[in-house]
Amino acid sequence: MKRTYHQLTNENGIARITLNRPKHNVLNREMMQELTSVLAELKGNADLKCVVLAAQGPSWCAGVEVLDHKPELAPDMIRIFDALLRQIHAFALPSIAAVNGACLGGGMELAIACDMVVAAKSAVFGLPEIKLGFFPPYAAVRLPHLAGPSRAIEICTTGRRYSADAMHQMGIVCDVFDDDALEEGLARLTGEIQQASPLILTLSKKAVTRHTAMALHDAMDSVNDMFLNQLMKTEDTLEGIRSFEEKRRPEWKNR
Repeated sequence: MKRTYHQLTNENGIARITLNRPKHNVLNREMMQELTSVLAELKGNADLKCVVLAAQGPSWCAGVEVLDHKPELAPDMIRIFDALLRQIHAFALPSIAAVNGACLGGGMELAIACDMVVAAKSAVFGLPEIKLGFFPPYAAVRLPHLAGPSRAIEICTTGRRYSADAMHQMGIVCDVFDDDALEEGLARLTGEIQQASPLILTLSKKAVTRHTAMALHDAMDSVNDMFLNQLMKTEDTLEGIRSFEEKRRPEWKNR
């Protein structure tokens, strides 16, 4: 029987993928391929509103297998890890990393690939690869967008470990909760997302991600075009207006 490295639940529009490779959810090639496949399958779910990446055990993810970094294995490892990160980026709906314990190396890269990171107060983040003679390719690209080039260089070159509060101050983590309140805080966040139409969630995320690298005036022209010629032509936007006028909950059609 094939070993599986995750658990999946899908309730009320929220898919939860729980990393489950004891003891510290270290990513090997099989686990990364498995997660990529799960995310690809979820993309076809029309009722989905959000995906959460959580973890079983004392660590969220302590990185990618060090032995997979050997020169003869590194090209395959990078290709497989890159496919997973790209799958998260391509996901049309919001993604949330709910981090407990150690979130290090490739584990931190996996977390920051998500749209939002929430963390338990005791969570620890860091990119210790530098101390083994590596740099983190994805973090080198992603972190400057999240925390600025100076902080990105600091995180990538010191190998320092950071608290959840420190990551929050940098803008990398959205919310920090007491350890025994992480699930409650996550439920509040996903509960707010659940109230929206899947289609409008998709358009809202696209409005953000499509325009982050554009010049301001070009971005404003593009997002206004999306608003007028895509959003305003959906049944769900019209239903939202009607429900407000009629003082009732909207009944989304997802079209």
